[in-house]
Amino acid sequence: MQLWTTTVASPRGTMRVARQAEEAGWDGLLVVDSQNLSGDPYVALALAATVTSRLGLGTGVTNSITRHAAVTANSITSVNRVSNGRAVLGIGRGDSALAHLGRAPARLAQFERYLRQLQAYLSGDSVPFEEIDIPLDAAPPMSVLELANAPAASRIAWIAEGAKVPVEVAASGPKVIAMSALHAERIMFTLGADVERIAWGIDLARRTRAQAGLDPDGIAFGAYVNCGCHPDLGVARSLVRGGLTTFARFSVMHGQTSGPLSGQDRDVLHALRNAYDMRAHTRGDSRQATTLTDAFIARFAIVGPPDVCIGRLQALARLGLDKIATSGATRGADANDAAAARALFEKEVLPALRPSH
Repeated sequence: MQLWTTTVASPRGTMRVARQAEEAGWDGLLVVDSQNLSGDPYVALALAATVTSRLGLGTGVTNSITRHAAVTANSITSVNRVSNGRAVLGIGRGDSALAHLGRAPARLAQFERYLRQLQAYLSGDSVPFEEIDIPLDAAPPMSVLELANAPAASRIAWIAEGAKVPVEVAASGPKVIAMSALHAERIMFTLGADVERIAWGIDLARRTRAQAGLDPDGIAFGAYVNCGCHPDLGVARSLVRGGLTTFARFSVMHGQTSGPLSGQDRDVLHALRNAYDMRAHTRGDSRQATTLTDAFIARFAIVGPPDVCIGRLQALARLGLDKIATSGATRGADANDAAAARALFEKEVLPALRPSH
């Protein structure tokens, strides 16, 4: 199982983090895409590629609204060329990137259409002009120019000359899981670290593929997991609390929950949704962070000393996950505790989960 870490998209800062992550033994690094809160992810990834040689590099995650599919395909493939084939494209319906534009996550129909277009561009195929999502009141049809000749469809020719970048969709609800099963190389579940919930997501994805006449084993599975590796359980909880509010909210964002949940966990999710303040997004000292109970954190995150973290991660691997993207401490957490937890994870957990062990 691959273990990836995440960071913000600070171009110079990402170079430092990437170099350290490679030296520590991480398999890859994901950067967020939230234009009002951090730098450009593709600039950050390209610069990170120049100071690393084996580290995987990807978005965690971009969205289907702020960039046209052709632009996204062009950007991530450029990173893939610079890094000699180490890039992945992580995408979701959008959260903070859209919230800071006054918008909610992308509608399901738009998201699925975008995934189809994205995969076409990344494969070197064409997208018909009539499927391009550019409002006519913003840019009229090319026919008004009365050109002597013009492209018949939208295609990025140079992309067809190299390896395709794999697409990973962040998914929590059943509809997004189902469409991801049809249009992605890997589903990255945002269902927490609970084995029962992850197993539910995997089963749904496999059944969807089988019903569509596709090989149920023709897709990979991974997950985003908040992890606090620390011998003091209280400290471990404090480190993941802020990031967990963000990921847990995906399971109740529109007011309804899905997948296996206890009554208590469902109550926590609704309390989290009602208290969520986007101005304190990811902060461990936010009002929404106080809604998470110790029992909820124990199930939805991985917290505790190295042996506990190793056991929980191994249980996820046994389900069939081949990739975990861990999120550690966020803003509002103690910096010294965060550094100690990361060092302990890299010293004890990473080596224990390598194939040689």
